[in-house]
Amino acid sequence: MVGLLAFKQALVVRTDIKMSSGKIAAQAAHASLESYKKASSKKKLWVKVWEACGCKKVVLAVDSLEKLKSLQETASSLRLPNALISDAGFTEVKSGTITALGIGPAPDAEIDKVTGRLETL
Repeated sequence: MVGLLAFKQALVVRTDIKMSSGKIAAQAAHASLESYKKASSKKKLWVKVWEACGCKKVVLAVDSLEKLKSLQETASSLRLPNALISDAGFTEVKSGTITALGIGPAPDAEIDKVTGRLETL
């Protein structure tokens, strides 16, 4: 049945903090990699199917830290691999600033339960 499902990874980036396009791209990349690492150890079949189907990703926007943390709590409650990203503070934002969230790879329908109402970035 897993082979019949569509899989994706969602990358959710905060828009309420000032980040350049390059910084946003870097934070989304961190979220993707960290969430992938978690999925690789806990959801190996999901990762294999996602990789075989082209590694679909969607980048979404959220306008507050509270909303980002709420999404992370929901993803965790659904047992979806996820990673909340805190910046190191070397360039544009203060060290420890939470900038992004990676969810998945996981079945589209499961990720949509968490992010389905968000706008694309």
